[in-house]
Amino acid sequence: MPAERKKSVNMEDKDPGNSNKEKEKERESDRRPTSSREKGKDEPKGGKKDGGKAAAEEKKRRMEDEKRKKEEKERKKKEEEKLKAEEEQKKKEEEEKRQQEEEEKKKQEEEAKRQREEEAALLKEKEEAQQLHQEAWERHQTRKELRARNQSAPESRPEEAFFGRLDSSLKKNTAFVKKLRTLTEQQREALSHDFASLNLSKYIGEAVSSLVEAKLKLSDVGCAVRLCSLFHQRYVDFAPLLLQAWRKHLDARREEKTPNVSKLRTDLRFIAELTAVALFTDKEGLSLIYEQLKGITGADRETHTHVSVVISFCKHCGDDIAGLVPRRVKVAADKFGLAFPPSEIISTEKQQPFQNLLREYFTSLTKHLKKDHRELQNIERQNRRILHSKGELSEDRHKQYEEFATSYQKLLANTQTLADLLDENMPELPQDKTVQEEHGPGIDIFTPGKPGEYDLEGGIWEDEDARNFYENLVDLKAFVPAILFKDNDKTGQGKERDDGKDKECKDSKDVTCTEDLELELEVLDIADDPLELEPTDEAENEELAKKLLDDQEQEDEEASTGSHLKLIVDAFIQQLPNCVNRDLIDKAAMDFCMNMNTKSNRRKLVRALFTVPRQRLDLLPFYSRLVATLHPCMSDVAEDLCSMLKGDFRFHIRKKDQINIETKNKTVRFIGELAKFKMFSKTDTLHCLKMLLSDFSHHHIEMACTLLETCGRFLFRSPESHLRTSVLLEQMMRKKQAQHLDARYVTMVENAYYYCNPPPMEKTVRKKRPPLQEYIRKLLYKDLSKVTTEKVLRQMRKLPWQDAETKSYLVCCMVNIWNVKYNSIHCVANLLAGLVAYQEDVGIHVVDGVLEDIRLGMEVNQPKFNQRRVSSAKFLGELYNYRMVESAVIFRTLFSFISFGVNPDGAPSPLDPPEHLFRIRLVCTLLDTCGQYFDRGSSKRKLDCFLIYFQRYIWWKKSLDVWTKDHPFPIDIDYMISDMLELLRPKMRLCTSIDDATRQVTQLEKEVMVKLGLAMGKDGRCPSAMGDAEGLDEEDDDDDEEGGAETEEQSGNESEMNEQEEEEASENEEEEREEEEEENTDYLTDSNKENETDEENNEVTIRGGGLKHVACAEDEDFIQALDKMMLENLQQRSGESVKVHQLDVAIPLQLKSQLKKGPAPVGGEGDAEINETMQFVMLTRKGNKQQFKILNVPLSSHLAANHFNQQQAEQEERMRMKKLTLDINERQEQEDYQEMMQSLAQRPAPANTNRERRPRYQHPKGAPNADLIFKTGGRRQDARARRRL
Repeated sequence: MPAERKKSVNMEDKDPGNSNKEKEKERESDRRPTSSREKGKDEPKGGKKDGGKAAAEEKKRRMEDEKRKKEEKERKKKEEEKLKAEEEQKKKEEEEKRQQEEEEKKKQEEEAKRQREEEAALLKEKEEAQQLHQEAWERHQTRKELRARNQSAPESRPEEAFFGRLDSSLKKNTAFVKKLRTLTEQQREALSHDFASLNLSKYIGEAVSSLVEAKLKLSDVGCAVRLCSLFHQRYVDFAPLLLQAWRKHLDARREEKTPNVSKLRTDLRFIAELTAVALFTDKEGLSLIYEQLKGITGADRETHTHVSVVISFCKHCGDDIAGLVPRRVKVAADKFGLAFPPSEIISTEKQQPFQNLLREYFTSLTKHLKKDHRELQNIERQNRRILHSKGELSEDRHKQYEEFATSYQKLLANTQTLADLLDENMPELPQDKTVQEEHGPGIDIFTPGKPGEYDLEGGIWEDEDARNFYENLVDLKAFVPAILFKDNDKTGQGKERDDGKDKECKDSKDVTCTEDLELELEVLDIADDPLELEPTDEAENEELAKKLLDDQEQEDEEASTGSHLKLIVDAFIQQLPNCVNRDLIDKAAMDFCMNMNTKSNRRKLVRALFTVPRQRLDLLPFYSRLVATLHPCMSDVAEDLCSMLKGDFRFHIRKKDQINIETKNKTVRFIGELAKFKMFSKTDTLHCLKMLLSDFSHHHIEMACTLLETCGRFLFRSPESHLRTSVLLEQMMRKKQAQHLDARYVTMVENAYYYCNPPPMEKTVRKKRPPLQEYIRKLLYKDLSKVTTEKVLRQMRKLPWQDAETKSYLVCCMVNIWNVKYNSIHCVANLLAGLVAYQEDVGIHVVDGVLEDIRLGMEVNQPKFNQRRVSSAKFLGELYNYRMVESAVIFRTLFSFISFGVNPDGAPSPLDPPEHLFRIRLVCTLLDTCGQYFDRGSSKRKLDCFLIYFQRYIWWKKSLDVWTKDHPFPIDIDYMISDMLELLRPKMRLCTSIDDATRQVTQLEKEVMVKLGLAMGKDGRCPSAMGDAEGLDEEDDDDDEEGGAETEEQSGNESEMNEQEEEEASENEEEEREEEEEENTDYLTDSNKENETDEENNEVTIRGGGLKHVACAEDEDFIQALDKMMLENLQQRSGESVKVHQLDVAIPLQLKSQLKKGPAPVGGEGDAEINETMQFVMLTRKGNKQQFKILNVPLSSHLAANHFNQQQAEQEERMRMKKLTLDINERQEQEDYQEMMQSLAQRPAPANTNRERRPRYQHPKGAPNADLIFKTGGRRQDARARRRL
């Protein structure tokens, strides 16, 4: 006590809050009494006070200890949190460091890649520069040598004697002059050789005319210059005559209104090359070139149609004539240090006028480019405004824009090329940045590949498979020779010419139509008048019909000549409905193009595609793919089919009847599928939709919704049709709101609208899990199947089972069985059964979780958990099939389905409302899964009892007031119940009413109460202690666990063994008799037998679990003696010889004869007894003599049954061998017959001169006659004999 007090005082010193208490103690010590008398009186009180103080101090000390422990716990917790935070921070820093390293590594890789690309580009640029340098020097050296030869030609021309040795024949000289009109670069050597051997002195003028008027290409100019140089070096008059001819030719060209640009380009280069090689003098040649160039540039300052002529001149002759050095050459010379040849032919003063002329032309070209750029921007701005306001562009405006953009791009490319040749800078072309600011975000119709802000989630197609189906088509031109679709190209060109003639007539009308359509889209009036069909459309349809009739007549004519091809085409068309996948339809397209591509066959194919049955809507996508695949090779198929569909659509719109809705839907769906393949234009598709919206009622509503469901998403998400489609969709929704439509039509319209334009949805954030958990989910939910169960089990065993978190997550994944595919639930049960052998507690946790989830589903009872509850019920049944749970668990769950939350008086319960029938589905699911194993023993009786209660539950549900004539009991539930009962108890008598079911339940309960009363009377208990069927169920469960569990749990294996034993007929018959006896057995007898075992088991349980073993010395002696005796017996038996028992002994011959000669049995009852017995011969020995005795053994005995089964098996084996032998014989006869027919077919049949002579008999080949061997004859032998005859 003093120590405790001292300790408490110390604790008080530490606590500053106890200072007041210390002061009070000091005051009390000052008040102590001085006299002994007072002291004696106060001693008892002081003792009491000391005890109270000690208790208070003890309490105070405990509180302080708890406080100190709490503070220590909090301090440790803070330290742990601090350590955890430091670890997380450290991990975060490591992760950031790792990410930074990865980014740096990625940057380094990108930098290295960029450097490699730059090096490759630099190397390529260097190679190009070197090639350019080499070509420039070669061209310069060639011109220099040729110029030197031409300048020295007057001194080196041959004398008159030289011409005398040459060939002056008229034929050869004339032929040579004619060749000059069509000379090419490939003829250079041949023409030079011919020139060297001919005397052309009298043909100089004709040669000059041929050279001037020759239609040369740019590549042929070198050959012409070479020949001109040869003429100049040999003949004096050639150069003046050539110059005079060129002047006349160029003067005559000035008078032409539309000069030939290619000829002008070639002539200008030809003259420049002749001047460069000194065939003409600098004064003559340069003046001629300058005049021509000045005339070209002066007349082309506005349109710049001859810019290609100027570019060609600058590229091939600009370095010598005008002293031009292209920018590319300068960059290559500065960058790689290359020395290009200088311009030495013409002086700088003579080159300056050409440079000025070309730069002036370039200035005018840049002004033209800027002007066109501004006009193009204005057109784009106007088109954007029209597109935003009206939803689409007219065809004329769109075509005008495309043509103008093409000419602008061409002009831009020419300007860039000329700027590079002249070493000038390109003008600045400002971009119009105010377009998006003025009109807001929109679709760039000019760059369809860049949707911009329009990029909706999911793209045009639903998934990748759909995109591949509609976009990745077979290129028939890569597989089919061009000759097979040559006819189609001709017809296509003819159609283009016809379209060009008719275009001028229809332009004005098309413009007005598009303007009217734009105005209608702007107004968006709800009460639109129905669109009227144009008379031209009807005329076109009539023309198409006449055309098809003419084709039909043509086909009839061709049918007489090409019947074989007609049969092939008919077979192809008959097989088309079987092409129900992508590969088959592609193969069909290739087959048609290879073998059947004629005009009449194409028409026949179009009719076959158009007349697809209205029920076969699944063929429309494949037929559309067939048309799209054939379109590049035979475009008339798509055109004719689209025309026929348009006519059929207009026919249905004009008729306005309320029949043939399937045909109407087929037509619009076909149009939609063709639109997705871009065979049916989007403008026509949207026009069809507008025609349906103009009269939005009855069948037009269904047709519009069908069209939108087919291609609405494609039209809405395509850049060129998005705005107009959105306008039409809004118009459709406004009509729905304004009109009082049927609920069915409202649903159809909303489905079509939201399919095309789904409402915005928030993106679900995927839960981030550790890699190990993701791997577990992958194994269970993706990889697990019937084939991969063993593999997944091996992977599961490799998991870190020592980690409690991983184990609990795996258990959670298995309990959440609804995440697994329904057909793979048995695989999870199989996996769990294999896993329990290594991790026993996992099975317990999974079973507990499944049972808890089933109970939770009954307590919550929300429809959104129905699929989850069905999966859990099936999983529980599969767990029983794989011996993970006992049958007691199954029956307890079944009874809970029909009893939990169900009021006995029939009052409605929130846990099981009257209209809810889902528990019946759960019972059927569970019994369909594992009920087949409750076919014998106590589990069979339990199931019979449950089915009686289950029928009462069903009839109680049917008898409720919620089911009326207008709202009857669901027929699918009845079918489900009948299927389940047919599977489990096909011979069971079903209840016909609620009274019948209640009567059966009452009778069953009475029988159980009687049995329980008899059993309890022996123990002296009250018979009223047990009164419910669940009590019987629990006792049966105890019986299963103690006495009959082994038999019950092995029922699955017994059924498997029975499948193997089904070959023996006798055992099957015995089993059927036993099943019938069990089904006919009264419940009372079964219950009595079961009750006896229950009493014995209960008695053993009451005594305390059995006798206890007490070890003693006598037991050890007994065991040693027993082991010694067994060992001696084994040693003695090991030396004996083993004799094989003879199972069957042959009957002596004399006894067989006695058996055969035995008296015939007398009819009557004795006959029946003999028929139910089997005769056996018993062999005995008396002395040295054998004695035989005949025994009549009943067939019900095991000996007779086994012998009978053995005889039956031997007889079946003999019959099987006989059948094999006969089959061999027939097969050999058939083979001989086929060989004979082949030999007869191969050689010509000789004339039969002995027709009246009888055929020679041939001995039958093959195996011997089996009927004679096995002593069986009859029908097959007679039939075979008749067949031979």
